[in-house]
Amino acid sequence: MTQEELDALMAGELDDMQDDAPATLTMDESDTFEETPLVDSDALDDEKERATHQLMQEYRPSSTMSWPPPPPTDDHKMVHQLDDVTKDSELKATQVFDKLETMNNFMMSVEDRAKEVSKQVNSNIALFETLVAKFPKIEQFQKALDDNRTMHESVEEILMHAQMAEDEVMMTMDMMQYQDIHRQKIERVINVMRALSKYMNALFEGKQDDEKRVGSAVHIHGDTSTEDVVTSEDIEALIASLGKK
Repeated sequence: MTQEELDALMAGELDDMQDDAPATLTMDESDTFEETPLVDSDALDDEKERATHQLMQEYRPSSTMSWPPPPPTDDHKMVHQLDDVTKDSELKATQVFDKLETMNNFMMSVEDRAKEVSKQVNSNIALFETLVAKFPKIEQFQKALDDNRTMHESVEEILMHAQMAEDEVMMTMDMMQYQDIHRQKIERVINVMRALSKYMNALFEGKQDDEKRVGSAVHIHGDTSTEDVVTSEDIEALIASLGKK
């Protein structure tokens, strides 16, 4: 086989392989596909950080703690306020008990008067029953008997309501006992807080008085929250200006 025949054979196999291969996409067909953008790792980290921050904001309590805390005035002292609560509670409870006792005394007085009236009405009923029996034709006696019987029913109803009012007053007094129980619970909390305060004071107590301690530095190298501190140059300039005056 000559070189020309070998070249022709190789050229023919190459054409056959190209015919069997799938058709390639033209420029117009490839335009229909969109290129998938690459994921930016920095953008993904930023997105995760924003999502985490938003989640923390959602689960953060509504009340934000302000700093510095409120000054230790009488309005902000917890034990001081609780002492005022227990004092006012005891005072108001005593006043309520006094009012309830006064109401109960009024009801007892009404009950006693109602019993006296009931006794008198019963006597009148007995008298008019005798008169009606002896003089059945006299209508005034019968009318007086009926009126006294009606009055007796009214007096008995007043007596029953007075007794019910006394029972209600007594039940109210029993319920007011819980007010004293709540006061005792608050006082127990106060005692625990005072004991804890004394323990903390004893725990942080030093060997020397605070007046004898060296003053703390206002500004330390590296602090970022004390930019308004007067520097040594400012002090020297101030002294120099005073000297000129």
